[in-house]
Amino acid sequence: MSSDLHIHTSASDGRLSPRQVIEEAKAVGLHYIAITDHDTVKGLLELQKEHLFPNEEITIIPGIEFSAHMPKHEVHILGLNIDISNKVLQENLQKIVDCRWRRFDIMLEKINLLGYAVGKEDVLAIAASTESIGRAHIARALVEKGFFKSVGEVFEKLLYKDGPAYAPHYKLEVAKIIELVHNANGQAVIAHPGLIGNDDIVRQVIKSGIDGLEVYHPKHAAEEIQKYENLAKDNQIIMTGGSDFHAIPKRYPNKLGIFTVDDKYALQFIK
Repeated sequence: MSSDLHIHTSASDGRLSPRQVIEEAKAVGLHYIAITDHDTVKGLLELQKEHLFPNEEITIIPGIEFSAHMPKHEVHILGLNIDISNKVLQENLQKIVDCRWRRFDIMLEKINLLGYAVGKEDVLAIAASTESIGRAHIARALVEKGFFKSVGEVFEKLLYKDGPAYAPHYKLEVAKIIELVHNANGQAVIAHPGLIGNDDIVRQVIKSGIDGLEVYHPKHAAEEIQKYENLAKDNQIIMTGGSDFHAIPKRYPNKLGIFTVDDKYALQFIK
């Protein structure tokens, strides 16, 4: 039995629509999936309108991925099994989304000043209906215009943190994110702790009242998995795992079903 508790759709920076994600998940035999787009639940709301969520063939755990405000480190927190219609959550998400669009204008202006002729329409053609516009959309536009060979190269040369075309975006404090997730009847989980690059920060976030740790992630080496299993057990918090799937051809995993976790991790969120 297999599940995937960290999946992105075209509602944020994934390349498959929410409907396509569900179809692919069913095709590869996943039993439980969590859709965890960046700073938005729009994809889940769309599925709800299309009568695809809840789904009779596959259990969809509603989720989200927040970026937390940390001066020197990238800390992401998943909210799992949240109430996507929660009013307070929606109000805060709207503020984040509005700030994302202002950031988008700033980065696009910087890119053009650096000599890369990319228009807003070029990026929006890629971003489509997403409201969670981000660096990945700009990077893909630069690749499609022929300025760079890959999205990775764009990030390495222009869009890395404090890079020449980078602009910071509005982020909530860790405590606020946990409060929002709990207020929406969900559980807050530190996403891919191994990518934070500082376990002291991980421990600090755990002490803030986090509910779980994403122990199993494609970029965690075996020794990291063991370390985070022990950390979760020592702090008596839940363990989760997921593929962090974006459907990017050269990024592992490029298909659903390649990286999965046992259903027991999903069952923690089934009420």
